[in-house]
Order: sequence, then structure tokens, then C-alpha cells
Amino acid sequence: MTALLDMTKPLKASGFLGLAVMMAVGLHQFVILSGGDAVPGWMIGGHAHLGVLSILAIVMGFAVPALDVTGNLRTAVTALFIAGQWGIPGIVWLGEGFGLTFLMPTGFLWGGALIVSMLIMLYATITQDTSTAGGGPTGTAPADD
Repeated sequence: MTALLDMTKPLKASGFLGLAVMMAVGLHQFVILSGGDAVPGWMIGGHAHLGVLSILAIVMGFAVPALDVTGNLRTAVTALFIAGQWGIPGIVWLGEGFGLTFLMPTGFLWGGALIVSMLIMLYATITQDTSTAGGGPTGTAPADD
């Protein structure tokens, strides 16, 4: 069971890294604004997408084991989601920000990866044995605050 839980580390780690990158970009935007210039739309769009997708990556890191997604489906969800999480803001920043517009059509690939990962999670949700519903990791007692 521990090995299965460890497979969600990439999702959680990618989520936290994404939030750190998003925050750094936000600080850069603040510097731009402080200098009296406008922040380019492509920078704002990439920042927003990375923030939302990074939060969702962390959530997915907990949802995957809670729904008992295992084997190839777990691997697919993890790989597809992380690819989309970084691919969508990446093409906005690279395509629009750095003029590499030939990369823009890959947005369909990254968006498709996110959609497929969500459809796998939908499948896991509707086919889950109701006797195990909400049966995620329970090895830790709640904290006494």
C-alpha cells in the first residue's frame, strides 16, 4: 500500500513546484507593474493557468488513492495530468511570450491530456465499489489542536 501512495508524489510535487513557479511569476509581474509598465496578457494567462492546474495537481494527489485508482490507470492519470499542467501555461509563455507560435497548436495535445486524465478519474468515480467509498489512507489519527 505504501508503494501505491508514493506514486502520487509526482502529482503533489508538481503541484507545489507549479505554485512556487506561479508565485515567482506573480512577483515578476509586480515588478513590471511597479516600473509603470503593463503586464503582457500572455504572462497573466500562463500565470493563472499554472496556478489553477497546480492546485488541482495537489488535489489529484489525494483523490487518486482515495478513489483507489491503480496500475496503468494511475500511471496514465499522473503522466497525462502533469503533462497538461505544464504544457498549457508553457505554450502560452513560449508561444506568445517568446514568439514560438508554431508551438501553439500543441495546446490541443496538452488540453487533451488534461481531459483524458479527468475522464479516467470520472470512470474511477462511477465504477468505484461503494463499500470502499471515501476509503483513502486512514493510517494517521486526526490531530488534537
